[in-house]
Parts: sequence; structure tokens; C-alpha cells
Amino acid sequence: MKARISPQRIGRWSAAHPWRALTVWFVFVVACLALGAKTGTQTLSDGAVGESARGNALIDQQGLWEPPREYAYLHSNVLLSSDPGFAAAIRDTKRSMAALGLPVTETTSADRHSVLVSVVPGQPANPAQVRRLIAGLTGVPAALGAVARAHPGLTIAETGDSSASRAQDRIVNGDLHRVELLAIPVTLVVLLLAFGSVVAAVVPLLLGLTAVAAGLGLLGPISHLFPVQDSAKTVILLIGLAVGVDYSLFYVARSRQERQAGAAQRQALETTSRTSGRTVVISGSIVALAIAGMFVPGLKVLNGIAAGTIAVIVSAVAGSVTVLPAILALLGPKIDAGRVRLPGRVRRPGRRRGPGEPRRPSPSGPVLSRPLAAAGLAAAVLLVLAYPALSLRMAQPSPIALTAPDDPVLQTLAAVQDTFPGAGEPAYVAVQAPAAERGMLAGEFARLEGLAAADRIAHRPFQLTWNGDHTSAVLSLPLTGNGANPASRQAVQALRHALIPHTVGRVAGAEAYVTGVTAQDVDFTSQIRGSLPYAIAFVLVLAFCLLMIAFRSVIVPLTAVVLNLLSVAAAYGVLVLVFQHRWAEPILHFRSNGTITSWLPLFLFVILFGLSMDYHVFILSRIKEAAVGGELIQQAIRLSLRRTAWVITAAALVMVCVFALFGTLASLDLKQAGVGLAVAVLIDATVVRCVLLPATMAVLGELNWYLPRWLDWLPRVGLENPAVPEQDTVYEPVLRES
Repeated sequence: MKARISPQRIGRWSAAHPWRALTVWFVFVVACLALGAKTGTQTLSDGAVGESARGNALIDQQGLWEPPREYAYLHSNVLLSSDPGFAAAIRDTKRSMAALGLPVTETTSADRHSVLVSVVPGQPANPAQVRRLIAGLTGVPAALGAVARAHPGLTIAETGDSSASRAQDRIVNGDLHRVELLAIPVTLVVLLLAFGSVVAAVVPLLLGLTAVAAGLGLLGPISHLFPVQDSAKTVILLIGLAVGVDYSLFYVARSRQERQAGAAQRQALETTSRTSGRTVVISGSIVALAIAGMFVPGLKVLNGIAAGTIAVIVSAVAGSVTVLPAILALLGPKIDAGRVRLPGRVRRPGRRRGPGEPRRPSPSGPVLSRPLAAAGLAAAVLLVLAYPALSLRMAQPSPIALTAPDDPVLQTLAAVQDTFPGAGEPAYVAVQAPAAERGMLAGEFARLEGLAAADRIAHRPFQLTWNGDHTSAVLSLPLTGNGANPASRQAVQALRHALIPHTVGRVAGAEAYVTGVTAQDVDFTSQIRGSLPYAIAFVLVLAFCLLMIAFRSVIVPLTAVVLNLLSVAAAYGVLVLVFQHRWAEPILHFRSNGTITSWLPLFLFVILFGLSMDYHVFILSRIKEAAVGGELIQQAIRLSLRRTAWVITAAALVMVCVFALFGTLASLDLKQAGVGLAVAVLIDATVVRCVLLPATMAVLGELNWYLPRWLDWLPRVGLENPAVPEQDTVYEPVLRES
């Protein structure tokens, strides 16, 4: 009879042929990296959806994008623009920019304390003019620096689309690089604290890094189907590192515990492959299915992150069940080499504590003595934390909010947009109409400009650009507000639903679209909000089915779903408290825009749901194992928590520390993601896994394993009875004893 492929059989083969297994893994990682280098990574350039995506497509097709806006900003708290010193600075600024071949125009603020010298390419802005404009802009910083030195009493600074984009890229890329560098030493320190051994700490880290390398290599060909943003690579790297280290931690810890209990090397690896190996495969499958929930909204930004993250998770699972048995077989007791004496590691006289044994008593005692009260108290705490989530508001942060508030270029841009409404974030009205209607279309554009200005939906100056045959045009309307607040979003809705239908929308055969940064935010947020319930349902149903098959129970997956929903809701509530209010601004160094980044609720849900299942499946498999071994349910819970508490703590600490690094970033969306994930994992590993899960299982008792008879046809994957070894009818290789 042919043997089925299983983690136990793969682990047995790897342990019997360790150098072959390591060679196979090395070749796999190198092949993935080579494939990624060969194909390259396709970067996502436009993540717009809905009407804004159709507008972008029309503008791209006709080449009607507005050239980059760039400004010289002059300000004095004392002098007026008409005073001689201020007027001389204005003349010098215009003269220096004209010397660079840049056409300029001058605008004075209402209070006459500020002047904006704007670069204007002229009408229409053809590609050659745009190229000359961009070339001239490279000399603006040096030219304005010379003017500022000549007029020290004034604030003279450059800002605008090009300079702000460069500042954003510089800050964001620097932050992401710093996080990538810090993640490795932070993870190593946590693993040293957990294992107290250099070798035992390095093994999970190396496996995690090689799994990430393989996943990032696979990202190359995957990105040609699902393009990714540059920042997505860092997100994928850190999630992959955390997951890879978690799986290795579970595997290495179980092997050490088996050897400490007196098992020979062969038996320890056999038991570890049968138990932790299966647990890793089931956990990884649930994480991958949860991540697949990001495909539901059909958003390009999330599709790329989801595909890349699933690739790195699959790599981590494959490495865990193949490489770890080989490494453990080669090292044997040397896995404990390089012992590190750390504070708090005190042995009791006359007794040698094993490396896999917890240093402190399990917290399950008071929880299991009054499980109903403990469950009620923990649930109440989570519900209180979740309550602020009822006021959660979603929106994309403005470009200024994406970066550090103390950057000079971005501070200047904020001042320009506050002082000069005409420099605000524009909406682009893209229209295509039959050639016979060009006259009427021009008249309706004029009416639209008048209505937008009269209703204060947008501020002059407006810019209308036509294509060569006057069948397509784009009207640029600087919106009221800062481009990311409710006033700007309401202005987009007013354009779409009130002004355009009564102006350019009346032209026969015309197709009109509103796009731009704010319009893209409106469309993106709307699509996320509409698809979020379906994505959550998708993840919950698949996770329920997989857990039901894994443990052959309907109660275990039901409680898992409920507990994870409570955990996610609590994380949402903390996010609202921190980022929709201003009290945390000086602590985390950001500007609150009163909203949560649109993609974050879905992203946080699928990531947390998947990662928390690592702990859930790990604990449940040990509880089931003890129960199958004859222990009563409360004793099974107590023993399992005692054996897994330190592993769960170490795994959670790795994730919390790695995700907390995101909280130090200047990008508001990544900062929110880091804080949300770190808080969510912390809540999940403490309140849920240490209190609510054992208390709930103790209350339910033997009902935990209930499976209706009509579901007895479900396949058996082993986790429902992990204590029973598989029978291999094909071969039984002999493993070397250490």
C-alpha cells in the first residue's frame, strides 16, 4: 500500500538524510532568489478603483496629466509683501527661477504676509514643456538657498509635488530600511531570552530568514500577476520572519521537551514530527487562508500583499517540516550549546531544570479554579476595549500625513495649502465627448468652473487642458479642505452627483469621471467598506471548516472564531483610541486626521486572525493530546498551558517587538498597522490565550470535542488524535541516535 505524504514521514526522511534535506532546501531558496532576479518585481503604479480608475485610464490614454506643481514660498510675520525688503526678495526669487527657464506667476495671501511664486508651464502643457519644466526644477533648491541667504529676515522655502514626493520617498525608504535592519537583532535577543542558548536561538532565526528569502524571490514572478508597492516588501518580510520564527520555535521547543523527558533522539524527532509538524502545517494553512481574505475586495494594493505573504508563509511551513528535523538530527544535544546565563534563570537546589521547562508556574490555576468568572471577566475587558470601535471611521491619510510632521518641505507644503486655497489637492474632471460636441463641452466646462467657485467646492486658479482634436479634456479643480478631510471628500461627492450631471454631463455622448488623490480615497474606502463583511465571512467560514476537520469538533472551531472576533474587535478599539484622537500624538509623533487608514481594518483582521491561530492550534493540539492520553479536561488544559506558556510568550514577544518597530515609522498608515498588530498580538497572547481560551474550554468540558454523527465522514488529518503515530507500510528508515 502506498504511503501518504505527511509531516511525520517528511520529518522522518529528513532526519534520516539530513544533508540531503539541507541541500534540497538550499537549492530551493537559491532557485527562488534566481527566479526573482530573472523576472524582476513588477511595481504597482496605480491602485485606483471605480470611477477614479476609469478617469486615470482616460487621462493616461490622452496624455492629459497636469505637470507637477512646484512653489517658492515667502513669508514674514512682520513685513507685508509691499514692504521694500519683502518686495526685493520676491523680485530675486522670480529672477532666479526665470534664469532656470521656469515660467512663474505670483500670488499674495489675503493678509499680505505670504507670497507664493508658482511654476506655471503654460497652456497647453505638452510633453516637451513638461520635460523642460522637470529639468529646470532640479536647480530650484540651490537658487532659493541663495535668495534665502540674501534675505535672512524672511522665510523662503521650496515645496510642491516634486519636492514633497522626494521628501516622502527619502523618509519612508529610510524608515523601512531601519526597520528591516532592527528586526533581526530584536528577534535574536527575544530568542536568546526564550532559549538561553545561542544555537537554539540562531536555528529559528536562520530558518525564518531563509524562508523570507525564498518568499521574496517568489514575489518576483508573482508580482507580474499581482503588482506590489515597495513598502509591501517590508510588510511581507516582517510577517514572514515572525511566522517562520514562530513555527521553528514550536518545533525546536517540542523536540527539547521530549529529550528532557527522557526520549532518545530518534523518538524525540518522531514525536515532534507527528505533533508539532502537523500543527505547523494546519496553522500555516489557516494563516494562508486568512490572508487570502485580502483578495475579496479586488484591490490591487491588497492583492499584491496577500500573494507575497502567502508565498512566504508556504515557504516557512515547507522549511519547518523539512529542514528542522535535519538540523535537529545533526545537532542532537548540541542544540543547547552556547548557553547564556541570563538574569532570572535560577535553578532550585538539588534539581536541574530542563531547557524546555517553564521557569514560572502556569497561570492556569486561578483561571481553572473559577473558569466561568474568569471567562466573564476576560470577555468584559475585551468588550470594553472594543467599544470605541463603534465610532471607527475609515479614510486614506493625506500625502502630508504619510510622513514626519517636522520635515521642512512638508511643513512648508502644509503652510502653503493653509494659506493659499488654490494650492490645495486638486480633483481632475476628465471628459471625453464626440468631436461634434466640442463647442458645447467648452461652454459646460465654463459653467462647471463658475458653479464650483460659487459653491466653494474648489478654489481658483483652475486649469483646463485639451487633447489635440478637442474631444477630451481635463479640468483641474483645487478642492476645498486639505485633500483628506471630510470637506474635500464631500466636495468630490458634490462634483460627481450635483455639478457634473448638470454641466458637462449634459453633453450628448459625453463620459465624465472625477479622479485625483481625494477621489481615489473616496472610491477605495467605499470598496473596502462594502467588501469587508464578505471578506470576514470568507475567512471565518474557511477557518471554521479547517479547524473542524483538524480537531473533528464543531465546538472547537466555533469558540476559536468567537474568541478571535473578540480579540480583533479589541484591537480595533485600541486603534480608534490612539489614532482618531489626539492624546497619543506627542508619544507616537504623528498628526491625527481623525480616521483609520482604509485598508487597515481588513488587513489587521486577516493577519491577526491567521497569526492568532498559530497559538490557538498549538495549544489545542497539546490539550487534545493530553485528553487522548487519558487526562480529564481541566488537567489536560493545566498540563498543556504549563508546557506551552513559555513558547507562546516567546512567540508573541517576537511578533510584538517586530510589529512595534512599525510604530516608530513616520508613515501614518504603516504606523497604524504596526501599533494595531502589536497591540492585537499582545491582547491575543495574554487575555485570550492565557485566560479566555482555557476558561472557556474548562466550562465546556467534554463538550469541546462534540462532533455530530452525520459529520463522521470528515477526513482524519491527525490533530484530532495527535498521540497516535502513523503507520508507515512502505518503509521505516532507521534514525541515528545522538
